[in-house]
Amino acid sequence: MKIAVVILNWNGEKLLEQFLPSVVQYSPEASIYVADNASTDNSIAFLKSNFPTVQVIENKENSGFAGGYNQALKEVEADIYALVNSDIEVTENWLKPILKTFENEPRTAIIQPKILDFKNKEVL
Repeated sequence: MKIAVVILNWNGEKLLEQFLPSVVQYSPEASIYVADNASTDNSIAFLKSNFPTVQVIENKENSGFAGGYNQALKEVEADIYALVNSDIEVTENWLKPILKTFENEPRTAIIQPKILDFKNKEVL
């Protein structure tokens, strides 16, 4: 199964700098995309110079959260789409249970993880 991790970004250069490294490091089985929602900061240049393996989709306008993802997903081909926010830190093997669930339970359409508080990892 082909999996794509898609991150919507709008003027989030600092968030990408902080959180994208974990996604790149811990997602070897995925293609990683950042869908830029018409940012006016240095996000695109930052991505292209610091994360050459990440594919950048440049939305022509900021269509909001759902509109931005809908616009970008038209350009991504995968069996599974992992839509994550730009302020998400992932851990090693985070995609393995997702892939296993979709492989073992073909009727599965969506999965929502438990998310730990970034500042207090004991709180969901």
